[in-house]
Amino acid sequence: YTKEETVGKNFVERFIQRENQSSVGDVLQKALSGRETANFSLPLLSKHGTRYTVLLNATTRRDGKGEVTGVVGVGQDITELNQVMAESKRVADDLMRLIETANAPIFGIDTSFNVTEWNA
Repeated sequence: YTKEETVGKNFVERFIQRENQSSVGDVLQKALSGRETANFSLPLLSKHGTRYTVLLNATTRRDGKGEVTGVVGVGQDITELNQVMAESKRVADDLMRLIETANAPIFGIDTSFNVTEWNA
């Protein structure tokens, strides 16, 4: 989205999917009451329909008198990181299944030669 497409629009109603509006609204409401939130996983859709996962930090915004004026949200796109982590877990699960079903002994040992893994 461009700045012109976003400024003045309700963030939750316009840019958050309906099923996530309540939880995102809660995070923003907490920030408005002075309780900041770090590392909130937030699903966002681009205007073209691409889904992104953003790690959001919501911080209370205050004026010079300390009065709450809004929320500053800082987000980091973690979509690719999540995909890489999911693929890594899939590979690890595949390897564990391979080890568990192998017809040959597969084992692991630590630095003192104690067995730490053994396929049964």
